[in-house]
Amino acid sequence: MKLSYQPALPNRRFPIVIIGTGGIVKDAHLPAYRLAGFPVDTLMNRTRERAESLAAEFGVQKVFTTVAEAVANAPREAIFDLALPASMFAEALRQLPDGAHVLIQKPMGETLAQAREILAVCREKRLHAAINCQLRFAPFVMAARQLISTGVIGELTDIEMRLTCYTPWHLFPFVYGLPRMEILYHSVHYVDLIRSFLGQPRGVQALTLPHPNSPKLSSTRSTIILNYASGVRATITTNHDHNFGARHQESYLKWEGTKGAIWARVGLLMNYPKGVGDVFEYCVREEGREPEWKTVALEGSWFPEAFVGTMASVQRHKEGSDAIMPTSVEDVIHTMEVVEAAYLASEHGGISPETLK
Repeated sequence: MKLSYQPALPNRRFPIVIIGTGGIVKDAHLPAYRLAGFPVDTLMNRTRERAESLAAEFGVQKVFTTVAEAVANAPREAIFDLALPASMFAEALRQLPDGAHVLIQKPMGETLAQAREILAVCREKRLHAAINCQLRFAPFVMAARQLISTGVIGELTDIEMRLTCYTPWHLFPFVYGLPRMEILYHSVHYVDLIRSFLGQPRGVQALTLPHPNSPKLSSTRSTIILNYASGVRATITTNHDHNFGARHQESYLKWEGTKGAIWARVGLLMNYPKGVGDVFEYCVREEGREPEWKTVALEGSWFPEAFVGTMASVQRHKEGSDAIMPTSVEDVIHTMEVVEAAYLASEHGGISPETLK
């Protein structure tokens, strides 16, 4: 079976103004835009040397150190790409031209209150804003979505994300000392992804914990259960402190249905940032035959290819090819509601057996 897993690209390419030049811009945004032929007009960063270095590497002509300068010198049809710390989004959005198209890095704020403020600013300024929930556009996710939407594995019964690895958080020093970390800055990807398949859950159970070997991080391990009226089991289990070599590390997404199943290794997260390569397999049960798993070679991965998809959706919306952006702020605000519910559930601590005596 031939799988379609490439995002639709725009017919026109609009210039991009990137605000913030952290590691994710260097490793994913700029390589993805080069890959797709999206022209980057401007880089803005408070540390000019950082922006100038990336500008030289990727052939960007304009560099500024403030949002105001970048906006004042932006091309008339520019798309703004915000890659700042989440707590700074609302302030930056207020400085953009009314009616502009903008792609905002995830998460949509560091609290639900910040997410609601971001949504309010976007509505007030009539911004066409999407959140960079790019996992939805990873090749293995788009391939899985095609198999599921065409009924190949039957009715969906189970979605699971499991991560057991060692994550080098020192590559993202801004997360040290944050009161919320793992769910907000990592598992939010999987919450959003499950929502994209199943919609908003009716309930959330969760536990997120720190680790003694990572004292500067508020949490590095999480378990989240999303409850759906349909009876689909949806679980997320992450452990970023499995620092015992590669033998028992794992990183996979699994979808099960009434007729078959899909398993995808998310190779980027193991031995990050080099990764170990993705694997995509699916199995369809046939009467009278032993189940057989088929492996499909997919081109590309989460980084940088999935970042093409999120920007392409904004570009296509701006040119009028698509009526909606899948990861619009109007949709992702509901992801942030689930994240907030997960933190509140973790704080609540579940039901104590002592209360049952």
